[in-house]
Amino acid sequence: MTGQPRYNLTELLACVAAGFIEDGRSAFVGTGFPVVVGMLAQRTHAPGLLIIFEAGGIGPRVPALPISVGDSRTYYKASGASSLHEVMSASQAGYVDYGFLGGAAMDCYGNINTTVIGDWAHPKARLPGSGGANDVGSFVWRAIYVLRQQSKRTFVNKLDFITTPGYLTGPGARERAGLPADTGPYRVITQLGVYGFDDDTKRLKLLALHPGATVDQVREASEFEIIIPEQIGVTAEPTDEQLRILHEIDPRGMVIGK
Repeated sequence: MTGQPRYNLTELLACVAAGFIEDGRSAFVGTGFPVVVGMLAQRTHAPGLLIIFEAGGIGPRVPALPISVGDSRTYYKASGASSLHEVMSASQAGYVDYGFLGGAAMDCYGNINTTVIGDWAHPKARLPGSGGANDVGSFVWRAIYVLRQQSKRTFVNKLDFITTPGYLTGPGARERAGLPADTGPYRVITQLGVYGFDDDTKRLKLLALHPGATVDQVREASEFEIIIPEQIGVTAEPTDEQLRILHEIDPRGMVIGK
């Protein structure tokens, strides 16, 4: 008999995502998983992280997991209690380093669809839409995507709708569309591994596999061809201390599970 696994997928992804956040930076976080990631980074290697919430909380020391971006806990010991307009303006002005995004589907250039599946007029499914995702993907310096279910339905050759721009059609396309230079998707994290984007082509590139995942699984779970370099890393498993902090942040398991 084998024992219970030491961590679940959500805990692994939270630790991996938090590891990309540098101390002394700013991060735009949304409800749920991104809040957990920001809080974990702030309580471990990035105590100087400036967390920014969509509803206006800037620089809080969040005491416990808030249930929404407007929860009063998002203002606890904050540097500022502002507004949606103010934090979006800060992003447009270039003051936000990181942002977290999800999506129903993504193409090889990191463009994301969260709007509609199928034809716009007669869709198979209507999705939640952009919210602040287009703003985040357009203006933060490093957008981090978390797509838990990588498959040929989520990594697609052609999107039915582009809700949030990645690198659009390739090198230089963001700039031609009027978006700031040197912005765009930075990392993509799925249940299989971590991806970046090739400097020359702006196409998705595998950087590291999660423990137990294989390159064949990565290839099989995508409609488009993913760049596979000769050297591929392996993501670190969560430490006991990280797991302890995660359960301190989310004792009811609302995001990370029990």
